[in-house]
Amino acid sequence: MQSALDTRQIAINRVGIRAMRHPIKMRSMDGSGVATVALVDMAVGLAAIQKGTHMSRFVELMHSHGNEIDTQSFADLFERMLSKLEASTGLLSLKFPYFYSKHAPVSGAASLMDVDVVLTREKKQADSAVEYTIEVAVPVTSLCPCSKEISDYGAHNQRSTVVIRVLVAAPLPVLELIQIAERAASCELFGILKRPDEKWVTERAYDNPKFVEDLVRDIAVALNAEERIAAYTVSSENFESIHNHSAYAVIEHDKRDRASALTQASSGR
Repeated sequence: MQSALDTRQIAINRVGIRAMRHPIKMRSMDGSGVATVALVDMAVGLAAIQKGTHMSRFVELMHSHGNEIDTQSFADLFERMLSKLEASTGLLSLKFPYFYSKHAPVSGAASLMDVDVVLTREKKQADSAVEYTIEVAVPVTSLCPCSKEISDYGAHNQRSTVVIRVLVAAPLPVLELIQIAERAASCELFGILKRPDEKWVTERAYDNPKFVEDLVRDIAVALNAEERIAAYTVSSENFESIHNHSAYAVIEHDKRDRASALTQASSGR
């Protein structure tokens, strides 16, 4: 049935499966692995003359691939998907919690932190390059500079979620993106804090106040300096502690636009 001809002459941009749970082990560049469970989206473009795609082949691909995922095997899985489904365009996405170990700043107490990560490979046109993107959603602390400035003592702070989505130009570990967000915040978060640690993070945030605008701009500075990133979107939502609404800011930047402009300028065009 799927291979039958369709007479409506309407191509489908993406057709496939969504939110299939699959165990994976994310391999870092140093060879270490992080076990987790991913929600998998797999889709391909469907020609106007073809009635349907072969849904079971997506599931077969994931099971035959196994659990090990790194930059190269993720790329290989995407190419196998296009080949097996006889498609020239497609999308492969893995969404999962990424666990990493952290140590409290004073006591050194070890704990696990988790960050939501999305890895995506997509080919939108038959003659276009494959785009590989990494997205991380990192919880951090922000402290209001205005509150600190106008108050005789104390300042209000809030939990913030920083989302960084980058178009990757060269291999880039997920943990490095997470650390860019953490370093830009008033203070990073920890799973376990003893009393000396709690004092440290409270004073750290107070000494390092950030508006939501400061937060995304500081992250943008770091992303602009990173040659392994071709384009990015960075956003932060600050869940206000003294208002019944959030504050947010977004920066989008495609470095390829600037590179193209410089090339044209140097060639006299």
